[in-house]
Amino acid sequence: MSDSGSPHVPRFLPDAVHQAVRPGTAVVRLETTHDRQRVLDGAWWPRSRDIAAELPGLITALTEHIGPVTRVGLDADAWEGLPTRMTIDDRVVHIDPSPVGDDTVLITRGEQDLFSLLVVPPHATRDAARAAMAEAVRAGSVSQAEQILVDTGTDRADPSTAGGPRARGE
Repeated sequence: MSDSGSPHVPRFLPDAVHQAVRPGTAVVRLETTHDRQRVLDGAWWPRSRDIAAELPGLITALTEHIGPVTRVGLDADAWEGLPTRMTIDDRVVHIDPSPVGDDTVLITRGEQDLFSLLVVPPHATRDAARAAMAEAVRAGSVSQAEQILVDTGTDRADPSTAGGPRARGE
């Protein structure tokens, strides 16, 4: 990431998931279709579960690619300090606590355009995150977010208390 921007602005790697993936990365593959049959439109690997620190960078980056984001659906139990709305880049973004699961974030553009992103747990290893993100944007993938995390070996348990890779700053 460049030093000129916010430390939480995600990078987009639509067709280059093989490159180094770091915490704070968003991978998005958006297709203009009328039927929206894809299960996931991309993936996001936040650095933490602090929504105030993580969401602004994601929304700023998504807005550059898809236009203004009006709503974000998140699992309230999976995030610290989930507000009902945030002002990001001078726009109000409504936060909907929903039972989508902690492995998915729903992004609404305008009134009805919905995008679904896999949320890679902050504690995931780099290899697991890269594999999960690649699967989320793989053309023709019909895997659900939870299954992708299971298939790529991304546990849900936070290893920080056990000195896992993210706890050691790797």
